[in-house]
Amino acid sequence: MGGRSSKQSRRPNPYAAGGGRSRVEEEEEEKKYNHQRQQQQQVQISDDSNSKVVMENHESPTLSARYANTCDDEFYDGIPRYKRSLSLKSRSLRVAKEQQLKTTELSILSFEVANTIVKGSNIMQSLSKRSIRQLKEVVLPAEGVQKLISTDMDELLRIVAADKREELKVFSGEVIRFGNRCKDPQWHNLDRFFEKRSRDRTPQKQLMEVAESVMMQLMTSVQFTAELYQELHALDRSEQDYQRKRLEQLTCNATQRGDRDNRPNILAAEIKRQRKLVKNLKKKSLWSRSMEEVMEKLVDIVLFLNQEIYYTFGVPESETPEKGTMTNQQKLGPAGLSLHYANIILQIDSLVARSSSMPPNSRETLYQSLPPNIKDSLKSKLQSFHVEKELTVKEIKDEMEKTLHWLAVVATQTAKAHHGFGWVGEWANTGSEMNRRTVGPNDVMQIETLHHADRHKTEAYILNLLLWLNYLVTRSKAHSANRGALLRPSPVRSPCKEADKKQPVTKSTNT
Repeated sequence: MGGRSSKQSRRPNPYAAGGGRSRVEEEEEEKKYNHQRQQQQQVQISDDSNSKVVMENHESPTLSARYANTCDDEFYDGIPRYKRSLSLKSRSLRVAKEQQLKTTELSILSFEVANTIVKGSNIMQSLSKRSIRQLKEVVLPAEGVQKLISTDMDELLRIVAADKREELKVFSGEVIRFGNRCKDPQWHNLDRFFEKRSRDRTPQKQLMEVAESVMMQLMTSVQFTAELYQELHALDRSEQDYQRKRLEQLTCNATQRGDRDNRPNILAAEIKRQRKLVKNLKKKSLWSRSMEEVMEKLVDIVLFLNQEIYYTFGVPESETPEKGTMTNQQKLGPAGLSLHYANIILQIDSLVARSSSMPPNSRETLYQSLPPNIKDSLKSKLQSFHVEKELTVKEIKDEMEKTLHWLAVVATQTAKAHHGFGWVGEWANTGSEMNRRTVGPNDVMQIETLHHADRHKTEAYILNLLLWLNYLVTRSKAHSANRGALLRPSPVRSPCKEADKKQPVTKSTNT
């Protein structure tokens, strides 16, 4: 026993009081153990910090592949990037996560996404060479723009550029909101990413080709989504009709039920056909797409539009208005009066068109809708308004038409622009003739409306029309009265009564 114990190495017993070891040896052992633990903790902390730096600096393959030539040393844009070789999860878990992301469908959110895609398509079309040429040759030289906004073409182009940047801001804001709803974190906080990329002025021809191709694909899906939207409403109506007919069958007597059995069967067959159509449209439309799949395309479009606005209109100038330009307080749009004034102009145009049968309540409605300052000016100027020579009704209408032929057009464009895209899916009710091009309210440019119109100029034109309208009403009443007097038949006396008056009256005497 003694020889065997001598060959074995002595192991300290941590639970023994002395353990056969001195106190100095135990302290050295404890210091050595603590030193090793500190080294392990430092190594772990350095590995974690290195992995975080790699995660921050490494862009996702989706974004870095297209925009690798841009500088990344300005600031962190908030989009987490994960290096494939440093993934913290196993390959099987990553594959399962990717499959989960791909199978997440947009479903009911597809209609809202389609609405956003249509907005982006409208901006892209308005920046095409054909649209810009029409803008410079037709829209800006129009009489309404020149008389209500400005005659300076440079100023008008600056206004259009500011409008396009504001439209892009709205569009990119919706894309950012959709990105924050993604499960994939690379699409989160895109506002910082867009802000960083907006400073890059490097021309990218490939981006234009990609954006145009992507938009064509998206608009094809939007077309199917619009058809899906309409078919879902038709299916809902058919199901309600079917339920109503079934309820009528249950409440009818047994003798009357035989004549009503055929109708529910026809509706059931129609519902079956519509459900099959809806199922096919869901596969072709945005309904079955994932948010991540759509986001990859929308990001390309936002970057392209930002670049295209820069190359079309240049760098945005200072917000300080130049001398001679209007401030927001002088414009109808920022004052919230553009639609109100458009309705007044359209009411005047309607009354002029039906001056021969102008209802009194229509004139009263028009007067009540006038702003207080126009009412006061109208009362004071009615007394001094006079015409050198008396005009006919047709001459008065011709005089008013000199202003209405362009002012009514601007008012109509204003109403059309305000009533567009009021709710999700309204774009789908513009008809099925989209053909990758939206025919809707957003075809109207904001500069064609009363949004940027000078308030004082517009009020002067409205006041002048009201004065002529009052004169037109007066002349129409006089014309109607004269015409009625000419057509009124003169009284005709009965020939029998004339004979009775001429015949002498004799009194008979009794003999």
